[in-house]
Formats: sequence, C-alpha cells, structure tokens
Amino acid sequence: MELPQLLTQVRAGDELAWEAFVRMFQGRVFGLAFHYTGQAEDARDLAQDVFVRVYGSLAQVPEAEGCLAWILRITRNACIDHLRRRKARPPLWDLPADEMFDLRSGEPSPEEAHHEAVRRNLVHRALHELTDFNREVLVLREIHGLGVEEVAGILGVPAGTVKSRASRARLELAEKLCAAGFGGAE
Repeated sequence: MELPQLLTQVRAGDELAWEAFVRMFQGRVFGLAFHYTGQAEDARDLAQDVFVRVYGSLAQVPEAEGCLAWILRITRNACIDHLRRRKARPPLWDLPADEMFDLRSGEPSPEEAHHEAVRRNLVHRALHELTDFNREVLVLREIHGLGVEEVAGILGVPAGTVKSRASRARLELAEKLCAAGFGGAE
C-alpha cells in the first residue's frame, strides 16, 4: 500500500494500517537509534518510544514526502535525550565494542562472517571517530538516504553546510578506514 493511503487509514484509526506503518519505518528508526546508542536493546526501546510518540501525534504527521524526515527527526531527538540521561546516570557496566556485534548468520561461512564482522566493526569505529555533526550527516545522508534539504531540516543548518560537511565527512571516513586497513586482506 502506498504511504498516502496508509496515512489516511492510520489517521482514521485502522489498527492494521498502523501495524503496516510501523513495519514500513521500524528498520530505519531502529537503525538510526542504533547508530546513536551502539546498543541493540537501547535502540529497540527508543524505537518503541518513537512510535508511541508518533501515535500520540498522528494529526501532525506530515504527508508522504515529509513523513520519513519527520519520524527520523523525532528519533534523533529521542536518542539525544537518551544519551543525555545516560551521561547523567551512567550504566553500571558497558559492553566492550567487540561484543556489540552479533553477526552470526546461517548463510555465509564462518570465515565470511568473521570478515564481515571485522569490516563492520572497522566502519562502526571509524564512524564514531568522526565529530558528532559529521557522523549525523553521514548517517542521515548515506545510510538513511535522506536528501540534503531533509538533513538540513533535521539538523537545523543550511543545505550548503550539509553538502560541504557530507563531502568532508566522507573523505575523513575514507582516510580512517584506509589507515585501519579496510578493504585489504584480513
């Protein structure tokens, strides 16, 4: 079902349409939350909170073309709030970065799974070495596929800033990945 029709049904109170709406966006919301928190459980909790907020303000959901950016803006704000709370009250323990990725899969061989885990870990670590702003720009532009104007709206900066920072961030990420041996033989 197309998003405009789905939104109409969701606003009319159709529970099945709401389920379809959540399924349509849950991967992106979880993915963005995971990029901010680095922990799957926190990302799941934040995604659930985001959809509770969205459900509470269905009348304010923009039409189809602005819907994804609006939901990702809510997600970003929820993540920032979560990180602020976490900084004020740090958890009793944190998992080491190596334990954050459980990439076992039934399809690839163990060796392929290992190489994929190493590559993802390198990219994840390199992303976290970028400035917060550059990381946000890359995640929103490259991973979530948002346009320059949508990213500018979410971050509250001019579109030109998004363009220049995205370019600079890509170069910086590539340099960090090359320095870490990304793409070479593991």
